[in-house]
Amino acid sequence: MNEAVRPQAAPLSQPEAFARIRLLRSPNIGPVSYVMLLARYGTAAAALEALPDFRKKGGRQYRAAPQDRIEREVEGVRAAGAKYLFHDQPDYPALLAEIGGAPRIITYRGDLSLAAKPCVAMVGARNASAAAVKLAREFGQGLADAGFTVVSGLARGIDGAAHEGSFPRTIGVIASGIDIAYPPQHTDLQERIASEGLLIAEQPPGTEPRGSHFPSRNRIIAGLASGTLVVEAAVKSGSLITARLAGEAGREVMAIPGSPLEARSHGCNHLIREGAVLVQSPEDVVELLTGFDGSPRSTFREPVTPFDSEPGEMAGAEPADIASLLTTAPVAIDELIRQSGTSAAAVQLALLELEIAGRLERHAAGRVSLSS
Repeated sequence: MNEAVRPQAAPLSQPEAFARIRLLRSPNIGPVSYVMLLARYGTAAAALEALPDFRKKGGRQYRAAPQDRIEREVEGVRAAGAKYLFHDQPDYPALLAEIGGAPRIITYRGDLSLAAKPCVAMVGARNASAAAVKLAREFGQGLADAGFTVVSGLARGIDGAAHEGSFPRTIGVIASGIDIAYPPQHTDLQERIASEGLLIAEQPPGTEPRGSHFPSRNRIIAGLASGTLVVEAAVKSGSLITARLAGEAGREVMAIPGSPLEARSHGCNHLIREGAVLVQSPEDVVELLTGFDGSPRSTFREPVTPFDSEPGEMAGAEPADIASLLTTAPVAIDELIRQSGTSAAAVQLALLELEIAGRLERHAAGRVSLSS
């Protein structure tokens, strides 16, 4: 979806904005179920009123997030000097809006216009070699000089060097709340980015980073950019997760090759072998991404098209019928539609009811399973 055809929402009232935050913070409500509820009920306030009714089909009692907890969160965002941005507001980054499971509410500090400029993600090893750190800094500077905004995750090693090289044309995406600096040695860098660049967080203020938050952060990094460059990384690393997410979103995946004798280069070499584009200079990246039209040269991963339902079509399948087709092993939603013999929208509603009841887990590539 490009910027010209993105739906523009009417200005949010404060009560509706509060209700949206409360809806997304309620138990078992993820990005997909949040959007489905808004589509079905029109407003977050109406969706919150309807949530208890889902227990009749989902099978469990349901309570939305307490209002006082959301009041404390809103005050925490204000105290941090941050703002909320909702998924259907005009300033929400267009490329990020295109990915499946895009964050529906983010908090940010700094210059939001940086996300509207051409963006490239740069990621790599935390324990990077000195040569790779120097290279990341040089690439960051070269890309910023060419008019790109550099996106990274404020981790040690490659991330920090990419931010420093491209400053202030840089976006830091963190796995914690907007008011938490992590890692501690990047406290000053994070504050500089928030003051002169752009700092983005998906987690509520006060949230310390956890292992499960980093893949979520990585999808934002990949989603903001038309391409992701891996500078140096091991085969099993978060950087390759970011590259995979970029490939699934139909974005360019690039890697800098390294010596086969250096374990920290194996991830980049693996990406190139599997179809990522080999790059050796900032000019290579600029050539690939200038005028990017959504057709990547890399073949590292085929894009996955997320399901998109029409409001008012969700009816007909019972959660119990769909649950009987599920196990704890992830299965594609398309397969559930085929086996159930009912409409896609009806299956989606049944899955939504199971998810709100805490009986469903969503996985990458549009797959679902029963909760463990």
